Amino acid sequence: MTISMYQASVPRFVNILGNLMNILDKAQAHVEAKKLDPETLTKYRLFPDMLPLTTQVLIACDAAKGVVARLAGIEIPVYEDNEKTFADLKARIAKTVAFIQSVTPAQIDGTEDKDIVTKRGDKETHYKGMQFLLGHAVPNFYFHVTTTYAILRHNGVEIGKRDFLGNP
Repeated sequence: MTISMYQASVPRFVNILGNLMNILDKAQAHVEAKKLDPETLTKYRLFPDMLPLTTQVLIACDAAKGVVARLAGIEIPVYEDNEKTFADLKARIAKTVAFIQSVTPAQIDGTEDKDIVTKRGDKETHYKGMQFLLGHAVPNFYFHVTTTYAILRHNGVEIGKRDFLGNP
C-alpha cells in the first residue's frame, strides 16, 4: 500500500488545524474563567527570542497553505497577518482549512518529484515535492502548532495530548 501526497498533506493539516481551533477555544474559556486579559496568552513567548503565540498560529497556517499550493502549482493565498484575538486566529485557521480543502487529490498526487523552490530573502532552497512536504513543511507545521500548545499549557490552560492529537 502506498500513501499519496494528498493523503500525507491535506487531511493531516485539516485534522491538526481543527485540533488547534479546539485548543484555542479552551484558551479563550481559560481567559474568561480566570478573568485574564487575552493578550496575556496571545502575546506570550516561551523565551524572549521566540515568536509569540499569535505568530506561531499564523506560521502554522502559512506552512499548511504554502505547501499545498506549491504542490498543486497554484498561487499561495496572501493573508494580511493582522490577527490579534482568539476569534481572529480561529478565523485565520478556518480560512486556511477552506483553502486547503479546495485543492483536490488530482492536483497534488504525483508531485513527489516536482521541483519546489522556496525563497527567504535572497536565499533559494531547492526541493523535490516529497522532500519539501515531509522534510520541511510538515515538521515546520508541527513545530509551530506544538509551540502554540506549549505556550498555552505553560500558562495553565487545561489541555493535554488528546487535545493536540484529536481523532486522527
